[in-house]
Amino acid sequence: MPTRTKPTRTKPIRRTRASAQQRAFARLVTARLRAAYPDADCALRHANPLQLLIATILSAQCTDKRVNMVTPALFARYPDADAFARADRAELESLIRSTGFYRNKARNIQHACLQLASEFDGQVPDTMEALVALPGVARKTANVVLGVAYGKAEGVVVDTHVKRISRLLGLTRQATPEKIEIDLIARLPREDWIDYAHMVIGHGRAVCKARRPLCAACNLNDVCPSARPA
Repeated sequence: MPTRTKPTRTKPIRRTRASAQQRAFARLVTARLRAAYPDADCALRHANPLQLLIATILSAQCTDKRVNMVTPALFARYPDADAFARADRAELESLIRSTGFYRNKARNIQHACLQLASEFDGQVPDTMEALVALPGVARKTANVVLGVAYGKAEGVVVDTHVKRISRLLGLTRQATPEKIEIDLIARLPREDWIDYAHMVIGHGRAVCKARRPLCAACNLNDVCPSARPA
């Protein structure tokens, strides 16, 4: 049985105000994205909140596609939090090796599941405060779990696509995920907080690609300050 590790410390996010013009532009962006990606959803395959939590931890510095290749065998081997907590570390590392940073991820998964098993009867909590108290869980992971598993809009997921595209659109000028999330929370209607990340991620994969953005095919081309001329 692994020993306890210190949880990730995440300060409560501070709120700022956005101008009416900034909010109106954010509403326009989300409306355009929703028209283009009406069925946008979390790409990580999961059957319950625990599987989503584990998959999100594995997705750090790794593609969702790769995570989805790893998790079927992983979840079959470890069906609940207690099984993860009691797992042989070497075996766990072997199963997730291809996702990168596997030693650190295995440690975080195991210690988080130990805490879930001992404090939450093996269930994933549904509050930001409880989630970020789990080892290896910061706001991004907590936002994914709260939004996708529980339908709770407590913040905005900021991954590499959301960071890059939000900056290109002028929704933020910040460079760190925490500060970007602050700007997005101020500009976006709360009812769009969950879907925004899914839609932007879809847009980043299909159109606004990092290396070769397809600006001519983008339905935000006429309002994006970073759009390239045709």
